[in-house]
Amino acid sequence: MQCPRCNARDTRVIDSRIARNGLSIRRRRQCTGCDYRFTTIEEIVREGLFVLKRDGRREEFDRNKVLAGIRRACEKRPIDIEQIDMLISDVIVGLERRFDQEIPTEAIGEQIMSRLKSIDQIAYVRFASVYKDFRDLSELAREISELSDTP
Repeated sequence: MQCPRCNARDTRVIDSRIARNGLSIRRRRQCTGCDYRFTTIEEIVREGLFVLKRDGRREEFDRNKVLAGIRRACEKRPIDIEQIDMLISDVIVGLERRFDQEIPTEAIGEQIMSRLKSIDQIAYVRFASVYKDFRDLSELAREISELSDTP
């Protein structure tokens, strides 16, 4: 594993734990060159998983696209990358249980929003504003009002 700080290729595993979803392993690593410590997550990669787009197109599932969307929503919020990685892992596991090989984009968006809502309401509103494609301020205000009514 390459060190994210100095790009050295020699790192060692300090600690390994099964993540809370039970389907991935979190590893604490330390670079032997600069002693920097970082965390990696190891999980099963499913082949042949496709996303069914709203317009009927199919494209291969890309975890990085999901990550980019969530990172934009969480930008400048007190959410660390490990929380985001765990959120994505949980979403993928949930989707794989519900769907076989084709996952509708709506299901992906709904899963992400339900998890973001419990982590950070601002990140949730940011993600929802893009995902739900609000047409005007009243729709956004209604969503925020529903959010504040939720315990």
